[in-house]
Amino acid sequence: MNAHFRRCFVCAALLILSFSAHPALDAQRLGARIDAQAGQISFRVAAARATRVELEIYAQAQDADEVASIPLAKGADGVWMASRPLAALRAVGVTGAVYYGYRAWGPNWPYDPAWKKGSLAGFISDVDAEGNRFNPNKLLLDPYAREISHDPLNARNLDAEIYTSGDKSRIRDSGRVASKAIVLADDPSSTGAKPVRPFKDDIVYEVHVRGLTMNDPSVPPELRGSYAGAALKAAYLASLGVTAVEFLPVQETQNDSNDVNAESTEGANYWGYMTLAFFAPDRRYAFDRSPGGPTREFKAMVRAFHDAGIKVLIDVVYNHTGEGGAWRSSDKTLYSIFSFRGLDNPGYYSLTTDKQYSWDNTGVGGNFNTHNPLAQDLIVDSLAWWRDELGVDGFRFDLAPVLGNSCEHACFNFDKMDPDNALNRIVRELAPRPVNGGPGVELIAEPWAIGGNSYQVGGFPAGWAEWNGIYRDRLRAAQNKLGVEPVPIGELATRLAGSSDLYGDDGRLPGHSVNFLVAHDGFTLKDLYSCSAKDNGQAWPYGPSNGGEDNNRSWDQGGSAFDQRQAARTGFALLMLSAGVPMIVGGDEFLRTLRCNNNPYNLDSQANWLNWSLTNDQANFFAFAQRLIAFRTAHLALHPLGFYSDSDNNGNGRPQLAWYSASGARADAAFWIDTTNHALAWALDGTELGDSASAIYVAYNGWSDRVDFTLPDPGAGRSWHRVTDTCSWNEGANSVAMPGNEAWLGGQGVRYGLCGRGVLLLIAK
Repeated sequence: MNAHFRRCFVCAALLILSFSAHPALDAQRLGARIDAQAGQISFRVAAARATRVELEIYAQAQDADEVASIPLAKGADGVWMASRPLAALRAVGVTGAVYYGYRAWGPNWPYDPAWKKGSLAGFISDVDAEGNRFNPNKLLLDPYAREISHDPLNARNLDAEIYTSGDKSRIRDSGRVASKAIVLADDPSSTGAKPVRPFKDDIVYEVHVRGLTMNDPSVPPELRGSYAGAALKAAYLASLGVTAVEFLPVQETQNDSNDVNAESTEGANYWGYMTLAFFAPDRRYAFDRSPGGPTREFKAMVRAFHDAGIKVLIDVVYNHTGEGGAWRSSDKTLYSIFSFRGLDNPGYYSLTTDKQYSWDNTGVGGNFNTHNPLAQDLIVDSLAWWRDELGVDGFRFDLAPVLGNSCEHACFNFDKMDPDNALNRIVRELAPRPVNGGPGVELIAEPWAIGGNSYQVGGFPAGWAEWNGIYRDRLRAAQNKLGVEPVPIGELATRLAGSSDLYGDDGRLPGHSVNFLVAHDGFTLKDLYSCSAKDNGQAWPYGPSNGGEDNNRSWDQGGSAFDQRQAARTGFALLMLSAGVPMIVGGDEFLRTLRCNNNPYNLDSQANWLNWSLTNDQANFFAFAQRLIAFRTAHLALHPLGFYSDSDNNGNGRPQLAWYSASGARADAAFWIDTTNHALAWALDGTELGDSASAIYVAYNGWSDRVDFTLPDPGAGRSWHRVTDTCSWNEGANSVAMPGNEAWLGGQGVRYGLCGRGVLLLIAK
């Protein structure tokens, strides 16, 4: 059947459907959907500025022409639509999965009946004065694709320029190589019962789904690096005490080309922060990569974690897309056209004043136009899909200030009060989890981007938790920059107590502060205390990687491995004993290292995957971390609902929170303003905070030498008992005492000598 006959055959059988909006999210019913009873598939795509859109159906994903081309009809809302009987598709050779894409024409390239693939018929310009970049020679991926066939670049196509506009490539047709959307039937499989635990009670474990198991001998070889492999780690994470696993991006990204040259870092994408399809689970992380397989496998993984009582959070990237910005720095007129840009460039992207270029607040490509209803609809619909259909419990938003942009083009302004920005719309339509628990989603912002007023730690609206970058910076400085970077003791105390100055002013609570010392984009916990500077230029598999922060507030502790492990224990202890939600990174529980590479975004390598063959020192640190997490979980005083009070609310003579100097005296005004003070202690009254312990005492010695701490009153008839001391003398598998085995120390007035840079933890019994 030749192309002309194919086109007419399909036109004759074309049936246009109309859909009425309904109050649920995804009111426009975009994407491809199967109606099994009617035996047909409907296709709907938003492209308000287009003047013509054609749907192309493929029987195979690559290296073949379309088997049908269907002009779509435009509705009043700018949505183009059509439906096809399944029988008609079978008749033209679609015997398996249905692959499809779109071609679009518009003001800069109007439709000309003489057009055929690879021609210039109708062409006016690559971009017009309104920012339109229509090009019918580029097959476009459906923004609402539920799965995709392959990435634009892969082992069978490494020609990136075929997707660009400009003199060399505008007539090059991408249809045979381009990513195709896959039509999926509904998957009824369950993702299990979602935990309803308050976020304040969670322990978050950030990890890459592939890196979690690629080196794990306990996982069958064929399942390593997959969703199915990750599901097998649910019991391990539960045993560690983790209650929420936060996966680096799992939405489809350009990473098929990682395997073309396994030891190449040039252009490699391991982390996944260049999203191609916001609804589709990445096939690279699926053992079953057949159509529908990634979705089924992802849902089965979510169920495994839910069955273990663990929430599943995913890192999402709605500030830019995998199409990126200008294609090369030497020619800022060239742009890739995979999907969004070819359907509605000014609708999906923020542009410069003349609308010829992308506006960039991310440093990795043009801003997504998050103040435009078209882009906002996609964001909210995508989040709802992952929540409702794929079972996800919450989201961490990459470079989230871009979602608070209060303008569209030629500007960036974060405004948390703007009711029409994406931040506030997400809260309205996705229902954050109540602070005391129950149904809902966790919304977690990375509260910084690049340029403008985009550094917004503490600046997000109600309903949002945040990565507390100020907590990270101050605790790192307190541990590693003594005498170099001042950290007022009062500010350190504020961070340890939940950062009320950042979150209390707008009605938020300690549970809105995600406390962390390290994250994926920086040093590991071990390297924070083992590396005085980054070393990203080393050879594979630990590098080379470009970029990376230079001011890491890191220190190698003078080169002593004993001191490095002690510093890691101290940092981990402070994290677990702070009010807020602690986040650790996969492998930090056993001190994994990347040998000082602090930006391993491009290392899909054995060095960047977790190594489960532990040394004795690593096993000891794991035991320390596991027991300290268990202590935190068991003691509600450490994860309070509200900010601590300095009042005695139950008349027992002790406030909820009391701060002390090393001498045992209550902290006074002079104590807080003494910039030379680096020793701090505090006690929590467990009787006011619903805790099983009547009192908890913590001392931190930020000095390099020993300091004697005088212990306060543990309460009538009680004595202080040691849970842990992070100093080197106490290193080993039992450095954190099991409940009932805590060492007795005595009562008020007892003096305890704490080593330099150590933490002491006591309970009253």
